[in-house]
Parts: sequence; structure tokens; C-alpha cells
Amino acid sequence: MSDINDTPTMVISAKPVVLSAPGRGEDLQVRISAPATEDAALPVIVFSHGFGASMNDYAPLADFWAAQGFVVLQPTHLDSRTLGLPAEDPRTPRIWRFRIEDLKRVLDELDVLEASVPGLAGRLDRSRIAVAGHSWGAQTASTLLGARILDSGGVPGEDMSDPRVTAGVLLALTGLGDELTPFAAENFPFMKPSFDNMTVPALIVAGDNDQSLLSTRGPDWFTDPYTYSPGNKSLLTLFGAEHSLGGIKGYEAAETTDENPARVALIQQLTSAFLHSALSPENTRDTRDTSWKAAATALDEDPNPLGKLQIK
Repeated sequence: MSDINDTPTMVISAKPVVLSAPGRGEDLQVRISAPATEDAALPVIVFSHGFGASMNDYAPLADFWAAQGFVVLQPTHLDSRTLGLPAEDPRTPRIWRFRIEDLKRVLDELDVLEASVPGLAGRLDRSRIAVAGHSWGAQTASTLLGARILDSGGVPGEDMSDPRVTAGVLLALTGLGDELTPFAAENFPFMKPSFDNMTVPALIVAGDNDQSLLSTRGPDWFTDPYTYSPGNKSLLTLFGAEHSLGGIKGYEAAETTDENPARVALIQQLTSAFLHSALSPENTRDTRDTSWKAAATALDEDPNPLGKLQIK
């Protein structure tokens, strides 16, 4: 697709598709959303939800992406409120690792997932895979793009990137861990990232009114993934947006403190255009870049823009 499709497209969704997950303590539940078309070679987005959410959330993104020709795979992580894992559960300190393993398990089991939806088998393009996520989910997704966790001595930990992933969308991704609040430093040791090796092309989305309780810095904290990662990155800064970025978690999500349908629509358009461009085969990249360039130009020329876009 070279342009964003504004015509309503039927989307099919299946849940829960259950993947066996030995050692996790819970089988992995996944929601699959796909366009109800006969198109083949569909690109794939694996989406990681924020803290406490589940595969049932982020419909404004999953529905839109599926309508634009993507297959969207949404695992439910162990921190989901739908699972009710108690804080004292022995898995709790390792949930951040389980989250990363969940995304990789989804990639490992693409055959099983596509066979679970009637008419979807054989239609996934395994050469065009992106990861995306919001908040903690963005941190989870970023590790597959090359971000690493620093240990107590500031040394980058293991490389958990995945060569199957060739693009990413990181929504409200937290920044460097050098100015965490005492609570965050004590309870979230994994919030000490290094973006030096996050080389995979990605669109980073931040709100300029997103004041986190986990850092002593201001909203610019959420621009660190763009500032401190290598090139092939884009940064969409949304004016007035808080952590929910206008309401991406759900159409009527109680957590949304800055409800703004126009802002959500902009995120839908730009993320879809970016992913179509970033995931396009090399021999069709010039034509598929059309929607991304057009979307970037439209935002730049808007007399009353909802945000600004930077590209490096």
C-alpha cells in the first residue's frame, strides 16, 4: 500500500489464541487482528501493552493497523490485571524478562498463530515484522530493536535484539535511568536503558506534557530514545499530550487523562505510514514511501499542528 486507506475496511479478530509457555507459569494468550481480505504477504506488528493492560486494550491502534493491511499480534503479559498476579509472586522481579520472552515466543509461533484464524494461514510475510508498544510495552519492544539494560555499574547487559524485527514504533518510551525517583530506582532496576545499540529504524512518539512520577526530569525524558540512539529514527512530539497520548489505550479508557480523538487519529496515520515505509521491500520502497512523506509534509504544513516531527 502506498497510501493510507480512508475507506472502512472490515477487520477480523480472534482471541484468545493460546501458546504453550513452559516455565512461565501461565500459557501465553494472544489476540490476532487482521484485514478481512484475501491479500497475501501481510506485514506483522507485535504489540506490547503497558503495565496492567492486556490483549484487549489499544483497539484504536490495533483496529486501525489491521484495516491498513497489517496483522497485529497482542500478547497478554504477566503483569496484566486480567491475570491478577500478586506482588509477592516469585516471578514478579523477572516480569520485564518474561515480557521480552513473550514477544519472542509470538515470533517463534507465527505458524501456530496464523493457523488459528480461518483464512489467515500462509498470508503472513515473515520478512516484514515490526514491534510496537506503549509505556512499559515500549521498553519491552525496544530491547528487540537493540536497546540494552545497564547493570548497577553502568555496563550494558545482554543483547536481546531479534534479527526478525526490522522496524519499531515506541509510544511514550521512558528515557535514561540516571535521574529516576527513589521509588523507581528501588523497584524498577530494568529502567536503566542504553540506546546506543538501538539501530533498527523506529518512530518514537512522546507527549510534551507527559510528566512521569518515575523520573525527576520533565517530559523531555521521553525524547531520550530518539536523542541517544543511532540514526534512522523519527520523533513525533505531540503538543499537550500526556502519557495516554490522547487515548490510544481504548476508546473510553478510564486511564486517559488527555482525551483527544484528533491526536489519536494523527498517531494512527503517522504510525501506519511509517511502518508501511519501513517494512516495504527494497524494490518497492520508493513508491511505498509516498504515504510517510505525505504524512510528514502534511504535519509540517499544518497551520495548527498537533505536534512536530523530527527525522534523523
